[in-house]
Amino acid sequence: MRRPTAAVGSALFFAMAPGVVAGLVPWWLTGWRVRGPLAHWAPLRVAGLIMLTAGAIVLARAFARFVTEGHGTPAPAAPTERLVIGGLYRHVRNPMYLAVTATITGQALALGQPVLLGYAAAVWATTAAFAHWYEEPALARQFGAQYEVYRSNVPAWRPRIRPWRPRGEIPGSRAAPPLPAAGQWPRTRSSA
Repeated sequence: MRRPTAAVGSALFFAMAPGVVAGLVPWWLTGWRVRGPLAHWAPLRVAGLIMLTAGAIVLARAFARFVTEGHGTPAPAAPTERLVIGGLYRHVRNPMYLAVTATITGQALALGQPVLLGYAAAVWATTAAFAHWYEEPALARQFGAQYEVYRSNVPAWRPRIRPWRPRGEIPGSRAAPPLPAAGQWPRTRSSA
């Protein structure tokens, strides 16, 4: 897929999926109204703003990586041509889902809206099930041994402290190199 097409597709999917899940639904549930005085539980509200901001940044960067590195979109209907393993994907396999959950949780804390905590838990459970039952088998079919090596080295939900570096990568490189053919990487213990 050409980059301009991937960029447009990713932008549309960004608006339709995380835009609805992390933006429209929380607004629908709360009207984005602050519950209680702002000074009440100020440290939690500040933590919420930090989570909201960090989640939005992570989400935008992950979507951009699908265009630049993967030559596709996060949408199942227009998947990437290459396995996306750079950037935050060297620390955790599902940074988008974690970012969406953090964004919703951040809104819950910043606004003092407990209903959003329950919603964030439901979103996480749904995305975890989707990743396990649909995405992981689809990636294994599409990328075979390359995905299995990646999966065995990078945890799904708890980020690694040190980024995973596949053999043959140029240290300090901004772009992920093409993955070696199946069987060229040694299997190592998973951090999951």
